[in-house]
Amino acid sequence: MKVLYFHQHFSTRAGSTGTRSYEMAKRLIASGHEVTMVCGSYGGADSGLDTPFANGKRRGKVDGIDIVEFGMGYSNKDRFLKRAVTFLKFAARSIALVFTEKYDLIFATSTPLTAGIPGVVGRWLRGKPFVFEVRDLWPELPREMGVIKNPVVLILMDWLEWICYRSARRLVGLSPGIVAGIARRGVPASHIAMIPNGCDLDVFSARGESWHPNGISATDFMAVFTGTHGIANGLEAVLDAALELKRRGRTDIKIVLIGDGGLKSELIARAQREGLTNVIFHAPVAKTRLAALLQGADLGLQILANVPAFYYGTSPNKFFDYIAAGLPVVVNYPGWLADIIGDNQCGITVPPDDSASFADALEHAEVHRAELAAMGLRATALAKNEFDRDLLSGKFVNWLEQALLAAQQPPDVGGAETKRFGK
Repeated sequence: MKVLYFHQHFSTRAGSTGTRSYEMAKRLIASGHEVTMVCGSYGGADSGLDTPFANGKRRGKVDGIDIVEFGMGYSNKDRFLKRAVTFLKFAARSIALVFTEKYDLIFATSTPLTAGIPGVVGRWLRGKPFVFEVRDLWPELPREMGVIKNPVVLILMDWLEWICYRSARRLVGLSPGIVAGIARRGVPASHIAMIPNGCDLDVFSARGESWHPNGISATDFMAVFTGTHGIANGLEAVLDAALELKRRGRTDIKIVLIGDGGLKSELIARAQREGLTNVIFHAPVAKTRLAALLQGADLGLQILANVPAFYYGTSPNKFFDYIAAGLPVVVNYPGWLADIIGDNQCGITVPPDDSASFADALEHAEVHRAELAAMGLRATALAKNEFDRDLLSGKFVNWLEQALLAAQQPPDVGGAETKRFGK
């Protein structure tokens, strides 16, 4: 099977962003399939290609993956209009490949939602089976967050979401809320697989020399957040907790924020203004270096803004990196990850927008080190038993194989499929 795979924000492990598509592509290749990965140039990502761009494009093989990279830079610091234009340009250039590449199946993963456009074109104009992976529900999330208010834009996104879902022969959702959101659009449950983000145990369970950022001593208690510093991440809640810890005189509890984003400069300014020396900001780091940092950490922070759509509608990479590293996790919102933490006793849940409870949780963890160590062991067990990338990628490869098989069979045969993650 030849898969034409569209992911605008693709990265290998050399980058400082998520590597799901890289890991899944490698598993497809290991199973005997071929993959052409189409991507853009994303801030923090590393496609593995280093040749110059020619006419805005470069191509080469990285770890067996045939990569086509368009030289259209994107950053999560960009304004909405600039981002929208970049998304549409990527979709337009991707459509050309739909008509020129040789492939059996199209796979596209959001975000952005526009990544599904080449899949829609390939399905209806070339008759190719299309599988669409949904990482976030759009336009539901931006509508609830209030970041997109223009009714025309929301209507267009709503229409694009519907046509992507209905054009795809099979879909993948990364969380229970995403799967439910797809089903609400009229997609049969038998055509949706839930395959969440996973744990790269070969990276995060390997033990080597750990490191601490500047400003962290060997005796400090270190809680780490890794990821985007944007509106959705709600990192003001972390600074609120840090301010509460400062008032209590707990200068030995340090919070490290690793990453970048549109609000990072504002967060740094606030921390400086309020004298929050217990908050350390650090630039993004590659995955292998991040793994070495997490080895020396005490807690992982799973933080999001208090938006109900996030509760069951996200599958953050950082959570799975934390548990793969054997870190207990603090989560500051209810939902499926909070349920997982509670069921497996591998972390601490705190109410949203409650800085006192957040600070209490960090203090409790620092005092009860033996309890924290037991949580870490349970986090490791959870990572191995339920979220091992090898386990999930096997389901992913099988799902794509079934989608191609279904496209080649009469409708009554294809309709008999009922595969779904966890069942």
